[in-house]
Amino acid sequence: MTNCIQGFKDYFCRPKNTNVRLKLPFVCFAWQIAMIILFGVFVRYNNESDAHWVQNMAQNNITSAIENDFYYRYPSFQDVHVMIFVGFGFLMTFLKRYSFGGVGFNFLIAAFGIQWALLMQGWFHSLDPSTGKIYIGIENLINADFCVAGCLIAYGAVLGKVSPVQLMVMTLFGVTLYAVEEYIILNLLHAIDAGGSMIIHVFGGYYGLAISWVLYRPNLHQSKHLQGSVYHSDTFAMIGTLFLWMFWPSFNSATTYHGDGQHRAAINTYLCLTSCVLTTVAISSLSQKTGKLDMVRTRHSTYAYRLTNSTLAGGVAMGTAAVFMVSPYGALIVGFCCGILSTMGYLYISPFLEKTLKIHDTCGIHNLHAMPGVIGGIVGAITAATASESVYGMQGLINTFDFTGNFKDRTVFAQGGYQAAGMCVAMVFGIGGGAIVGAILRFPIWGDPADENCNDDDVYWEVPQDEEDQLESVPPILEYCNYMTNKPEDES
Repeated sequence: MTNCIQGFKDYFCRPKNTNVRLKLPFVCFAWQIAMIILFGVFVRYNNESDAHWVQNMAQNNITSAIENDFYYRYPSFQDVHVMIFVGFGFLMTFLKRYSFGGVGFNFLIAAFGIQWALLMQGWFHSLDPSTGKIYIGIENLINADFCVAGCLIAYGAVLGKVSPVQLMVMTLFGVTLYAVEEYIILNLLHAIDAGGSMIIHVFGGYYGLAISWVLYRPNLHQSKHLQGSVYHSDTFAMIGTLFLWMFWPSFNSATTYHGDGQHRAAINTYLCLTSCVLTTVAISSLSQKTGKLDMVRTRHSTYAYRLTNSTLAGGVAMGTAAVFMVSPYGALIVGFCCGILSTMGYLYISPFLEKTLKIHDTCGIHNLHAMPGVIGGIVGAITAATASESVYGMQGLINTFDFTGNFKDRTVFAQGGYQAAGMCVAMVFGIGGGAIVGAILRFPIWGDPADENCNDDDVYWEVPQDEEDQLESVPPILEYCNYMTNKPEDES
């Protein structure tokens, strides 16, 4: 108890850091208290997670508990949840001195955003007008993860350059904007976006890029020595890539209707991802004078990483059209094109964005999420507009495009137009919302790091001193093996 009291005394009595105006503990505590109150007022279990489920089974002649949506959705929820916390988290550990910040702040803002997403999406999609309550189940949890994914994508653009409080503010507004654009695209325009190429990736990508543009640091070169990767940080980033790559078929199919749509979404995504890997490896090798593969563009640049990112672009691009009849070879073509575009983006477009438009994109989200998301939106619009009864069948068209209720008379050509409109809405919300939020984040109250301290965990984390320097001083493996091979006999 004495140590605890002394700790609080040291915290409050320590000299004020002029760079830190708002303290993270107060923001976290205040937010969590607000969430407890709001959840107490609005959120309840839905009929499939409530204890009255047994009565509901009897009333609806349900003979087995296996009919509960939990058993259909939870395997996909597990996969998506791992992608959010492990995949995205480790994907951001490539900076040699910002691994704690990459995975740790990813953890923080994901947990923070999920609570707000359940409320925001609930108010738009699950609110019962008669009771004023939000009723949540397993599908709400998946959609909350999807919502947070858009904010984690945006985090990639400003990785290493913002404070944790800024990230929480960015996530607060990002989740709010996401809920609004999701409602417009899915409910008002009635566009189909099963894997979120438009709603998640286009929005998240341009939201992050717009914020990065407003927060551009002309003196970021002062921390240039920290803007690279090392051997072990690239390896950790590749772990994130593999988790994302393996579970992306679940991501794109998690909330689709049961049966052929969910089955087809997994197949299309699976094939698109494999094609993207091969194309990325080919282009990556061709772009190097030595022909060698490289996890990153260069050890001294944060134009981000090529193999660890571009190999995932196919999953992004197949999001919208995942449930459509694009055909297996069509999925391979989409992956092939995305692998080329994404890899070329890291080589040429990212440097152009920074030099010309003053957009420093740390993780290269423009090449992994924004551009492939636009491709996904275009593929979805074309595939929808050219859908036919001979390919889908009449009932297949109705199920795939949800031509029911107020939309029962919509034609496939009109559906293609609404798909394209949905992509434009996502882009407008991303760019416009990002510019406004970026302006808010420029206020000198958020405790953001100085230019010379960017990309350094030591600003916000307790870091073992000199550990990174010791690791970087280890000779490369090839040199070590060469030394052992040519070791003099008197040393043996």
